[in-house]
Amino acid sequence: MLRPLTSALRLLRPWKPLQTRGCASDGAARGREIQVRALEGPDQGITEILMNRPRARNALGNVFVSELLEALAQLREDRQVRVLLFRSAVKGVFCAGADLKEREQMSEAEVEVFVQRLRGMMTEIASTAVMGLIETTRGLLPGAGGTQRLPRCLGVALAKELIFTGRRLSGTQAQVLGLVNHAVAQNEEGNAAYHRARALAQEILPQAPIAVRLSKVAIDRGMEVDIASGMAIEGICYAQNIPTQDRLEGMAAFREKRPPKFVGK
Repeated sequence: MLRPLTSALRLLRPWKPLQTRGCASDGAARGREIQVRALEGPDQGITEILMNRPRARNALGNVFVSELLEALAQLREDRQVRVLLFRSAVKGVFCAGADLKEREQMSEAEVEVFVQRLRGMMTEIASTAVMGLIETTRGLLPGAGGTQRLPRCLGVALAKELIFTGRRLSGTQAQVLGLVNHAVAQNEEGNAAYHRARALAQEILPQAPIAVRLSKVAIDRGMEVDIASGMAIEGICYAQNIPTQDRLEGMAAFREKRPPKFVGK
């Protein structure tokens, strides 16, 4: 029952810096469909993944998926990343879902491979071992894990209703159902959701990075097993946190009544 925890045991591997980061201002990155931007100043530690495929409304095509998987693989190894935030660089749209026009040109075998990659991408987004992850998509595309993720999120009966009907939901409806955490009124610039997500990222940023990361593992893995096994997973995660400098710093800061200075070690 505890085999899914193998990824947690890899969390404290030696840090490797992210080798390349495409930024919206970089000429070489402008043509990329996925761009990565590390924020600076008081937001240092927050990294944004910008989806930049305007002609297809950020639809999930082969190039898009490949570049996103590449970015996630690099970010997984970057200990400077405290919070990962997904953002659309295309005004008025987040992601249109799977690229059906591109899929029409695929053979049945190619479609099967592509859907498997989509499913893997959604799993990678959910399990990326960064300190915190603001998920602006939950991988609910049918065939890309939606029949498994949605029931775990909303319950079987409601998941069947939404999948069978293909019903579209407003942001407010999604929040009422528990499908998203927050729904905000749009502003004139059209980026109200981004500002709410960034505010949440700023709340996560000062927290103990290793504890946040291990909490994510304990929650994600614990939800897959019975409560007793979940408790054992929590114990394993907590044991990894005990010898860290961050835990000792947190205790010292509490004792001395000062803000902690976490280093992620």
